[in-house]
Amino acid sequence: MAALLAKRIGLAVLTLLLVSMVVFSITALLPGDAAQAALGQSATAETIAALRVQLGLDQPAYLRYLHWLFGLVSGDPGQSLSNNVPVSELIALRLPKSLLLAGVAAAVSVPIALSIGILSAMYRGSRLDRVLNLLTLSMVAVPEFLVATVAVLIFAVQLHWLSALSNALDNPSIGQFLRAYAMPVMTLCFVIVAQMARMTRMTRAAVIDQVSQPYVEMAILKGVRPARMVLVHALPNAVGPIANAVALSLSYLLGGAIIVETIFNYPGIASLMVDAVTNRDMPLLQACAMIFCCAYLALVLLADVCAIVSNPKLRAR
Repeated sequence: MAALLAKRIGLAVLTLLLVSMVVFSITALLPGDAAQAALGQSATAETIAALRVQLGLDQPAYLRYLHWLFGLVSGDPGQSLSNNVPVSELIALRLPKSLLLAGVAAAVSVPIALSIGILSAMYRGSRLDRVLNLLTLSMVAVPEFLVATVAVLIFAVQLHWLSALSNALDNPSIGQFLRAYAMPVMTLCFVIVAQMARMTRMTRAAVIDQVSQPYVEMAILKGVRPARMVLVHALPNAVGPIANAVALSLSYLLGGAIIVETIFNYPGIASLMVDAVTNRDMPLLQACAMIFCCAYLALVLLADVCAIVSNPKLRAR
């Protein structure tokens, strides 16, 4: 198992290296000039040329990539062109807020998706099972920007219950926290639960497989209640494939966070990346993109580890 885990980690590192090349190449091919964008339209050609030399933009692409990569690995992704502060400081201010939003959304959406899968397994073949499957599969067709827009129209414009903008305060009260995070978390939960249709079906299939095992039949003969039978006996033995599906499903947080933070003006890492694209702030954009790539690869690696640990054949390798 150790050799297989080491192979998975090595592939993840190699993938991250290839992704860094793609990110650097795509950002370098974006139209416009970073020095021109930083100085404005009134800058002279001599001033722009001097700034290009200062930023190293006059060097060959491979040298700029190696310099950027070494700085990224050492924890110094460079200087923000639009804010004139280190990129690491900007990310340090925004990243905890994005992690908080993602954590709250995951804490709400994962139990909901698991509950739907467990209920479908307990009442398989029933009307409730068909309704839950139809509901989760139908939610996949609804994009997150539509959910966010409708939520703003209903709860902010019509009912005036919540604010259309989400301000992440440093030390909010419980009421302020709920008002600030209600609509972003609701939108992300809708998206995650919709995309977790695969996880819901995986949970349903795993629980049904365990329910048909002899030890569960013995528990039923002893008079164990259905809820206890599923939660105490069947679900712990099905945790491997479920954890794999959860890790993969949470990757949808990355795409949903960009839409949600932009619509609700939430001060997170995704909105920071959108601002970097608008201002053509290449160092900031590259660093934010690599953070999203690292998060996705970490979730995929976690899913692989869960699959290996839960499979006796893979553990024996």
